[in-house]
Amino acid sequence: MARILIIEDSPLNMEMLTVLLSNEGHELLLAARALPGIEIARSQPLDLILMDITMPGVDGIEAATMLRAHPITRSVPLIAVTALAMDGDRERILAAGFDDYIAKPFDHGQLLQKVAHFTDRG
Repeated sequence: MARILIIEDSPLNMEMLTVLLSNEGHELLLAARALPGIEIARSQPLDLILMDITMPGVDGIEAATMLRAHPITRSVPLIAVTALAMDGDRERILAAGFDDYIAKPFDHGQLLQKVAHFTDRG
């Protein structure tokens, strides 16, 4: 079982990720915005962070920069789960400090594979 933080502002996407990952036995921490998510990440040991990019206030790119700059969260794997899927978006997101990228709507099997890979379960 991995400890996974999900930072996602869409209630529907949050519910889908929560059901999918909790059914796999993962312990989940949830935040609907970037700044509360960063606070959780700095106060809890985590195996993985899944984060949306387009959120009100601090977006996922800025949040990734903040997470990578802090010694506690610097090495926690970070996967973007985002609707940004135009040419160049993946490269820009990875350059911002994300370890991987999943485009919405996402394939459940692909998401579970990536989660397993980054939590040493794959």
